[in-house]
Amino acid sequence: MAVRSAMPWPLRWAVAAIMLGFCAAIALWAFEFGRDIAGLENGGQADMQQLRAQVEALKTDLDKAHEQRDQAQSIANTAGTLVAAEKASSETVNAQVKHLEAENRRLRDDLGFFEKLIPADSTDAVAIRGLQAEAVDNGKIRWQVLVIQSKKNAPELVGKLEIMLTGLSNGKPWTGSVSTMPLKIMQYGRLEGSLDIPAQVTVKGLTAKVVDGSTVRAGQSIKL
Repeated sequence: MAVRSAMPWPLRWAVAAIMLGFCAAIALWAFEFGRDIAGLENGGQADMQQLRAQVEALKTDLDKAHEQRDQAQSIANTAGTLVAAEKASSETVNAQVKHLEAENRRLRDDLGFFEKLIPADSTDAVAIRGLQAEAVDNGKIRWQVLVIQSKKNAPELVGKLEIMLTGLSNGKPWTGSVSTMPLKIMQYGRLEGSLDIPAQVTVKGLTAKVVDGSTVRAGQSIKL
């Protein structure tokens, strides 16, 4: 049997208090040391405030950049609209120019056609002038003619124009079917058209007639 001496209770409490105090001191030292490492002291709060201010400044700059981007996009959209409008206007002008050029060519053709006219040697009120015809590549005869009412202040002429081809078919005389078109003029009218050439036919001539009802008012023939 071993005999141990018992430690008095007050001494035990004192030892326990010393140990607790020592542990508390160590914990306090660790806390202070960690706070110093984290930078919570010695200007840490000031640095945090400065960082927050910089973040706010960056947000403001970003908002301004977004606003400037939106303004630039709006300007670009407006510019695109103006460009589209300018393009449409340019296309309209080009179309008008082409129309005027075509009209100018038509007037020049009319002028050239009129310059070829021979003064009428008869007193007929209705006459055919400048009958022309030519063969084209697609097996057709293209023709044009000017019908004139030589009488001053003549009433409107309503009738028809008959075009007929003549020639040879397999060496024999041939007369083509008559092609007609409505005719309605006051002083003059220029008409034109084309006729198909049948196979095995050689066209030798073309005749144009102005028919009013059952009356032939004028006629002219040309050789091809």
